[in-house]
Amino acid sequence: MSAEQNKEAQAAPMYASAEKIYPREMSGRFANLSKLATITLLGLFYLVPWLLWDGRQAILFDMPERKFYLLGITLWPQDFPYLAMLLIIAALSLFFFTALLGRIWCGFACPQTVWTEAFIWMEQWTEGTRSQRMKLDKAPWSWNKLRRKGSKQLLWLTFSLWTGFTFVGYFVPVRELGPQLLTLSAGGWATFWTFFYGFATYGNAGYMREQVCKYMCPYARFQSAMFDKDTLIISYDEQRGEPRGRRKRSADPKEMGLGDCIDCTLCVQVCPTGIDIREGLQYECIACAACIDACDSVMDKMNYPRGLVRYSTEHAMQGDAPRILRPRVYVYATLLTLLVVGLVTSMAMRTPVILDVIRDRNQLYRELPGDLVENIYTIKIINQSNDSRTFELRIDGVPGIELDGVPPAVVVDGGGVLSLPVRARVHRDDAYGIMNVEFNVTDVDDPSRTVTEDSRFLGPTP
Repeated sequence: MSAEQNKEAQAAPMYASAEKIYPREMSGRFANLSKLATITLLGLFYLVPWLLWDGRQAILFDMPERKFYLLGITLWPQDFPYLAMLLIIAALSLFFFTALLGRIWCGFACPQTVWTEAFIWMEQWTEGTRSQRMKLDKAPWSWNKLRRKGSKQLLWLTFSLWTGFTFVGYFVPVRELGPQLLTLSAGGWATFWTFFYGFATYGNAGYMREQVCKYMCPYARFQSAMFDKDTLIISYDEQRGEPRGRRKRSADPKEMGLGDCIDCTLCVQVCPTGIDIREGLQYECIACAACIDACDSVMDKMNYPRGLVRYSTEHAMQGDAPRILRPRVYVYATLLTLLVVGLVTSMAMRTPVILDVIRDRNQLYRELPGDLVENIYTIKIINQSNDSRTFELRIDGVPGIELDGVPPAVVVDGGGVLSLPVRARVHRDDAYGIMNVEFNVTDVDDPSRTVTEDSRFLGPTP
């Protein structure tokens, strides 16, 4: 290598920054479906925190109080198995829909896709079409450029802050959070997460966009392990499209020795990740189907059949019969059904009362006048329902055992916890060694709601 070549090699950059992608706006059936999914999901996200259920926020994850409110259900830390089951169902659902429909989650329901789509709409509204945005970025700074760029940034920042506020509204009562943020009286964590989530939305949806899908999303990496030759993917029909080449609309492609692809690159221009679907399946493809709409529009103009780019399977593209319903799909569906049925059944049969019994360990027992033996306990009754309930408390397991210091009935507010110090007493003749006892709490209005908790009663050793 000459000295000049060595200098050129040293001057060459070690890293080439990613080129900005300008997705072209496109209309069509899948574009309409994407818009519907985006509007629906964003609408639900921003609307749900404001919904009320029995006078309180319908969906609220109250971390300080350790209560999760889901419509008419209140979940406590003791209900962690339900949360674990929900996470398992979510993961299994991802496996099921991926095996059945490929990366449909990425293309239509992923938060990164949904918010990026919304940010692109705002960008198109303020800066114009794809070609206009490209010219605007290359143009020198002027009042027009400053006005368009500033309007876009203002919309992005407002939308991002509202997103952060809404996100925190799932964990802090949203009707209280707004005035607190405006008066600078919100807690430190609420303020931090509002701006942090807003900043994350601004950065991910506004600037990083496809970079998140390419380099940060783990799903894009392990999806190949979930794919097989019968998974539904977006495919380019190479046998029909090649060799590609430009031609007039009136030209006969067969006489020119060309396939149906006119090499217009419209499928590349509309791709939000900037890939060329004609190069085959790539992990960067999020299956948004924008390339299908683009190609179908070109095929319509050329009077060619649609489907040069389409949803298909590898087997189908090779001429084999497609097998959408296959063993792994049945296995996922069966497991998913069993888990969902089990979760629903368990929650329907769930008794909204929790009883905790804590025996006083400072002393084994206490002997009282009248040949009585006494043990002291702390009883906690947790009412997981949303309404106040009246409960009766009793103890069984030892002949003649009674509770002292307990009213005939106790009232526990909805979602409240009642702590009671109680004394269990029994005659000395019936108290010896370690004995098993049962504490029972019964709902006065609904006797079927009865909870039993085992404990121990200690007496003198015979």
